Amino acid sequence: IPALTRCPQVQRALLALTLPLEMLQEVKGRMMRAMSEGLSRQTHAQANVRMLPTYVCSTPDGTEKGNVLVAELCQSHVRILLMTLLGDGNQSPHMTDKIFDMPEDSMQGPGEALFDFIAQCVRQFLAGIPSPEERLPLGFVFPFSCKQTQLNKVGDGGVGGGLAGGCPHGEADDALALPPGQLFHVEVVALMNDTVGTMMTCSTRERPCEVALVTATWRGRTSKGTNSCFMAEALHVEMVEETHGRMCVNTEWGCFGDDDALNDILTPYDQRVDQESSNPGKKRFEKLVGSLYLGDIVWHTLVALAAEKVLFIGSNVAVLGTKGTLKTQQVLEIMDNEEGMAKARAALEALGLRPSERDCCRVQQICRAVVSRSAALCAAGLAAILSYIRHSRGLERLMINVAVDGELYRGHSRFGEILQSVTGLLAPECMATLVPSVDGTGRGAAIVTAVALRLVEQRREMDQLLAPLRLSRADLERVQALMRQEMELGLGQQTNASSSVRMLPTYVRGTPDGTERGEFLALDLGGTNFRVLVVRVAEDGIRMASEIYLIPTNVMQGTGKALFDHIIDCIMDFQLKQDLMEQVLPLGFTFSFPCQQLGLDKAVLLTWTKGFSASGCVGEDVVQLLREAAQRKEHSALKVVAVVNDTVGTMMSCGYDDPKCEIGLIVGTGTNACYMEEMRNVGTVEGEQGRMCINMEWGAFGDNGCLDHIFTDFDRLVDEKTINAGKQRFEKLISGMYLGEIVRYVLLALVEKQVLFRGKPCPRLQSRDIFKTKFLSTIELDGLALQQVQAILQDLELDASFEDSVLVQEVCQTVSLRAAQLCAAGLAAVVEKMRENRGLSQLAVTVGVDGTLYKVHPRFSQHLQKMLRELAPNCTVTFLQSEDGSGKGAALVAAVACRGAE
Repeated sequence: IPALTRCPQVQRALLALTLPLEMLQEVKGRMMRAMSEGLSRQTHAQANVRMLPTYVCSTPDGTEKGNVLVAELCQSHVRILLMTLLGDGNQSPHMTDKIFDMPEDSMQGPGEALFDFIAQCVRQFLAGIPSPEERLPLGFVFPFSCKQTQLNKVGDGGVGGGLAGGCPHGEADDALALPPGQLFHVEVVALMNDTVGTMMTCSTRERPCEVALVTATWRGRTSKGTNSCFMAEALHVEMVEETHGRMCVNTEWGCFGDDDALNDILTPYDQRVDQESSNPGKKRFEKLVGSLYLGDIVWHTLVALAAEKVLFIGSNVAVLGTKGTLKTQQVLEIMDNEEGMAKARAALEALGLRPSERDCCRVQQICRAVVSRSAALCAAGLAAILSYIRHSRGLERLMINVAVDGELYRGHSRFGEILQSVTGLLAPECMATLVPSVDGTGRGAAIVTAVALRLVEQRREMDQLLAPLRLSRADLERVQALMRQEMELGLGQQTNASSSVRMLPTYVRGTPDGTERGEFLALDLGGTNFRVLVVRVAEDGIRMASEIYLIPTNVMQGTGKALFDHIIDCIMDFQLKQDLMEQVLPLGFTFSFPCQQLGLDKAVLLTWTKGFSASGCVGEDVVQLLREAAQRKEHSALKVVAVVNDTVGTMMSCGYDDPKCEIGLIVGTGTNACYMEEMRNVGTVEGEQGRMCINMEWGAFGDNGCLDHIFTDFDRLVDEKTINAGKQRFEKLISGMYLGEIVRYVLLALVEKQVLFRGKPCPRLQSRDIFKTKFLSTIELDGLALQQVQAILQDLELDASFEDSVLVQEVCQTVSLRAAQLCAAGLAAVVEKMRENRGLSQLAVTVGVDGTLYKVHPRFSQHLQKMLRELAPNCTVTFLQSEDGSGKGAALVAAVACRGAE
C-alpha cells in the first residue's frame, strides 16, 4: 500500500476488501460443491447455484446457413434482428436490426401486453423486409432466470411467457404466432439468456468456445449482474433425461452465497449494500461482483472513512449521504493509472467535496480494491467451472476458450488481467483463453437458433439412415419364428438339405453329472494358434496344464498331411514335457471348423475357414487324419474318443459347474449355438431315447433368403466384400468380425450426407477393417467421456469434434443393439422349442456362453438378456460365462464319453 494511504483506518478497509489466495481457493471449492448440488436431482430444488439446463447441445461448426430472426427483450426496448448465415464458418453474417422503444404499460402491465408488444415489433420489422421465405426460425433472448424444459419451452408451456399472449407468473405459455394472412410464419426455435448467447457468438469450428462469463450486462439490458454458463457432460445434468453428448448449463451463480456460504468474506460495506437492496439476503455473489453494486460498495466505504475523519477533512460530507452518487463507470475511470486521479477529483468535486491529493489517492485505492476483489471472485467461480469440466472429462490438462462480456471486462483492462491471472493460480491444470464477445445477445441468439436447426436436420438424417438397423418387437418375433422353422427343417431327414440352419448331430448324449474322474488330453484347433492340454478331473475340482503352439502360414495353406504331422509333433512335445509319453489318455478334440459329424469320434470337414486351406482335408474324417499322422510318427499313445466344436465345449465346460446348462452359445469373432434336443426329434440319426446335443451352425441362418427383409444396404456392402459372399449371413449381422465394418459403412453414408465431419471427405474411412469391433466396446463404455471417444477417433485419423463423437457413439450403439437383439431372437427360438419338447409351462435352463463380444462389450449381454425375457417370457434363462470351453470342454466331452462307456 503506497505511503499516501498508510492510515490505519484506510488500511483496514483495504485489507477487508482484499482476499488472499487461500480464501479464493476456499471460495472455489464452495462454488464447486454448490454446482454439484445444482446438477443433482436430489439436491437441485434446494441449491443456490441453480445449474439450469438450457437444452443447447452443440456449439457452432461453421456449416450453419440460412435466415434467422431474433427478438431480444431489453430493459427499455425490444430489438428485432434478422441474420443471414452463409455456411462460411459464421465469419461474415449479414445482419439487419431495428430497436423498438417499449411503452410503460408493456413493461409494468400484464404479461400478455408485453408479449403482444413483442409480436407487434416482429410484424413491423418483417413488413419492412422483403423475403421469399414462408417460414422464419426465431430465437428469443429472455434475460430472466427460467427453468427450461426444452430449447423453446419454459415450465409446461412455450417461449417467454407466451409471445402470442398470456404470461401467468412470468412463465411460458405459447409460441409466437402471427395473424392469418401474414406473409411470414415465425416458429420460435430457441429461448436463451445473454450468457448462452455470449458463448455461442465466440465459438467457431476451429475455436470452439465452451464457457461464457458475463461480468455485467450493458447496452440497455435489464440486469447489471453476473452469470456464467458452460458445456457440461449431459450424463451429469441429472435434471434432464438426455445422457449423451453435452448440454450448456446456465449456472445462475449470482445466487451463490444465499445460504450464508460467503459470510466470512462479507465486509460491513457489503452488508449495508445488501440491506439497502430490493432483495436483502439474495443474490449475494452478484452483489460482490456485479457492476450494479460496485459503485455502492465504494460509496459505503467512503462514507465510513469520512465518518472516521480520515477522508474529506474540511468538506461537507453530508453530500455523500445519497445512495447511487457514485456510478460503476466512474469507479472504472478512477482506477486508471494516468487519468484516474483527475477523474477522482472531478467526480468528488461534482458532489460538492473539496478533495485533497491524498483523498483522491485513497479513493483510487479503494476503487481498485473493490474492482480487483470483483475480478478475483469471478476468477474463483471460473476456476471452479474449469476444474469441474476437467474432472468430468477425465483430463489431466484442460485447454479451453472462455467467452467474456460485460461492462467490467470491457471497461478496464485491469479487470481482465486479474481475471486471467487469478484463474491460472486457482486452476493451474486448466489453460483458459479469454475471448471478448461481440453482440452476445443478438448475434449469439441467432447462432443458437441456427445450430438448433442444424441439429434438427442432423437428427432427421440420422434417424432416416439408422431406421433399417432399428428392429421392432414384431421384426424380432418374426426372426424368432423363422429360426424355429429353420430348426425344424434342419432336424428332419427329408428337409435337412433345404434348411439354412444345419442342425448337425454331435453324438454327445449327456452333460457332466459330477461323477467324472481321471486324466484327459484335449486338443484345441480353431485358428493360427492351437493348444494342447492335460485336464485332471477329481472330486475336489478340475486342474489343467496347457501349452500354445503356432501353426505357420505355410503349414495352414500347405498339405493336410503336413498340417496333421505338425499337430502330432506338438502333441508329442507336450506329452514329453508333462511326462505323459507312457500313458494312453482319452483325448477330446475341439475342431472349430464346419463338419458333418458321423459319430462322437468321426467328423467330416465340410470346408476350411479362418485362413486355412490345407489340401486333401475337405470331405475327410479329421479324426482319421489325426490318427494316420500319429501312425506316421509312430506315436501310439493317442486315443481320440470325441471330436467337438467350441460351442459344444462351452456347454460342457459350464455343465460341469451347473447341471442345468444344456445350451452353448458363442458370440465372438463368429457366432454359433448348440442345445440338448430330444432324440425322437432328430430325424438325421437313428434312435428315439434320450437326448443329443445339436450343433446348430446358426451362423448360416438366412443363407437361403429367409432373412432378406432385415438385411440393410450396409449389411449387403459388408457381405459383398467378404471371402464367402452370400454365406454365414446371420453371423455377419451379429459377430465381432463384422460389426466394425457395418459401423464403417454407416459412417461413410453419414459423411456423404454431410452429417459427420462437416461433410468433408474422409479418405481414412475408405480403408477396410479400420474400425475394429474392439472400438465399439470401448466407445460404448458407461461413463466414457466424450473427450476419450474423440481421442479414439483421432487415433484412427478421423478429425472428429465432440458432436461427431456423440453421433459415432450412437451408430455403434445401434449396430451392437441390433446384434444382441438378433442373438436373443435366435436363442428365444431354442429355449421355447426345448420347453415345448418337454411339455413344460415354464422352463429353467442355463446357457454356457463364450466369446469376446459377449464378455467384453459393455452392453451386449444386458441387451441380449433383456430381449430374451421379452421374447420367451415362459423361460427362465441363466447365463454362465465359460472358462475355457474349447480346452476344458473338450476334455469333459471325453470324460462323459468314458463314463458312458463304463
